[in-house]
Amino acid sequence: MQTNRAVMRSDWALVLLGVTAVALVPWMVLLVRTLPASTEVRNWQVAWAGLDVLMAAGCAATAVLGLRRDPRARLTASATAAVAVLDAWFDITTAQPGTALVQALACAVAEAALACACVFLALSRGRSPQEKPSAPLPLEAAPPDFAPLDRCE
Repeated sequence: MQTNRAVMRSDWALVLLGVTAVALVPWMVLLVRTLPASTEVRNWQVAWAGLDVLMAAGCAATAVLGLRRDPRARLTASATAAVAVLDAWFDITTAQPGTALVQALACAVAEAALACACVFLALSRGRSPQEKPSAPLPLEAAPPDFAPLDRCE
């Protein structure tokens, strides 16, 4: 059971996130109005390979933790979903028209599937080795904190 102090701390963090979301709107408008349409980028290969390394590491960590029934698999699955969506976004928005864009869209479909699988894992109840597979935990029934995958009720 959470104490009032813990609830107040999490409420404060949630309010801060909401304020940040609102504050980012004018920042995004400024970026759209002031950034150049194109630019030359150094370390392009490192940036793209790094994003894929991050995605592969997230997949591996989620698989290892999930197979061990470790509740932290939910966290790595969430992070991996975000990385997959980012990769798809940058693939599409930086692709040249034509074949490169078609290839980027095809990759984005695969990355979207990966993101969906990761979100499913992050939201699912999980199961202990003796239990049958269970349906995802409804959001309204989700515990306030990350309960272990094999102990969610």
